Amino acid sequence: MLDTAIYGDYHTSWCPGCGNHDILVALKQALATCDLPPEKVLMVSGIGQAAKAPHYINANVVNGLHGRALPAAIGAKLANPDLAVVVESGDGCLYGEGGNHFMAAVRRNINLTVLAHNNGIYGLTKGQASPTSTPHIKSKAQPFGVLSTPFNPLTTALALGAGFVARGFSGDKENLPGLIAQAIRYPGFALIDILTPCVSFNKYNTFGWYKKHSAPLPSNHNAASKAAALAAAEQADQEEPFFPLGVLYRRQPGPVMEDHFPMLKNGPLALQKVDLAALEAVQKGFM
Repeated sequence: MLDTAIYGDYHTSWCPGCGNHDILVALKQALATCDLPPEKVLMVSGIGQAAKAPHYINANVVNGLHGRALPAAIGAKLANPDLAVVVESGDGCLYGEGGNHFMAAVRRNINLTVLAHNNGIYGLTKGQASPTSTPHIKSKAQPFGVLSTPFNPLTTALALGAGFVARGFSGDKENLPGLIAQAIRYPGFALIDILTPCVSFNKYNTFGWYKKHSAPLPSNHNAASKAAALAAAEQADQEEPFFPLGVLYRRQPGPVMEDHFPMLKNGPLALQKVDLAALEAVQKGFM
């Protein structure tokens, strides 16, 4: 196991008490557990407070546009399948602006790990409702409360065929690192929706609220059963939502998107020689 010190220790711009701090610590522990040195890791994010996370870790980083983390991550993984690619962004970025990309990535089953910092609010832009905001949240931006039904990322991922679907909590410091390590090791699309409070702009979903409304999955939960996983995920849709923590679903690994491209069997594209004659033939085909 590697020493987490190799991933650096940087000053952050997050508010004191923000759950993002705990997720960053858990991610470093997970990478160390997986024996992944910084040069073997690519962190990809969009825009937002959660999307700043890759700025605070010593690894390869792509910080993209709002909602566009997944397309960049997919391109990077196809160019260099040897990298462990981790997408880390917020609920607004991944499920709102990036909603279509989220669904496409699940369906493609590309070997990515997605860590969604889900605080139910747009923290960077001062408290607008996000796709996962609960109806109880009132603010200057939504004085009558949230009018839309909250988006359930886990039922969506399950319905679209994701192979690894889990939920974590930033306050669960004991189990979150191991949960992230499991996702990184899973050969296929892996999603962890991580509940994490925004201490500045979401005064409803606090640490205390999450602790009251979440608990580890029961020991007899069958993670191989999609029906059991859906039943657990749908508890978040109740009038008084509840969030089971842990791996809701894990199916036997199957073909990933990278397997469909024979040229990737020879290693990263950047390390392969360019066949100029073949390139010229392709170009002439468009003339």
